[in-house]
Amino acid sequence: MPAAAGDGTEVRLTPGAKRILDVAAELFYSRGINAVGVDTIAAESGVTKRTLYDRFGSKDGLLVTYLKTRDRRWRELVEARLDAEADPVRRALVPFDVLPEWLPQSSRGCSFVNAFAELPEPDHPGRQLIVAEKQWLRDLFRNLLAEAGAKNPEDLAVQLLSLHEGAIVSYSIAGESAAASITRAAAEALVRQALG
Repeated sequence: MPAAAGDGTEVRLTPGAKRILDVAAELFYSRGINAVGVDTIAAESGVTKRTLYDRFGSKDGLLVTYLKTRDRRWRELVEARLDAEADPVRRALVPFDVLPEWLPQSSRGCSFVNAFAELPEPDHPGRQLIVAEKQWLRDLFRNLLAEAGAKNPEDLAVQLLSLHEGAIVSYSIAGESAAASITRAAAEALVRQALG
């Protein structure tokens, strides 16, 4: 399985490194980043701390790899659906269309928002990655809306991003299983209104 190195290049993970990453991903998401130490990750992975440090450099290196891996999976899911969709309005709604597939894995909400709350330092590489992921989604909405001919795609992109994030929160906190379809309907109404 490839993962992104600290410099953004793709590296192939050894089976041991993949096991460490899988365990860390589960622990970071379910317990929180600050609540999980390298001792716990190493023990639950069945490796030594030295192996963890050899593979990822530090807990922050492991955290960044976890976030990059999750980001890549999300983007690949969205991009695959975009590749299969030709209608400009439906293309602008693709990030909503993939939510029913994505949300069952997200019972604690968005892993990026969760991590953002735990990383207060603006220059932390994990925080920078989180900001870049949300900017990517906003920019994707803006570009798809512009392609569809929407009036004021910049403002509408922010509205769609807010609806999208709200659907994730509604699903994870309030147990709103219909959140994805309800917010998609609201998003579609906004897009069609913007298209006149």
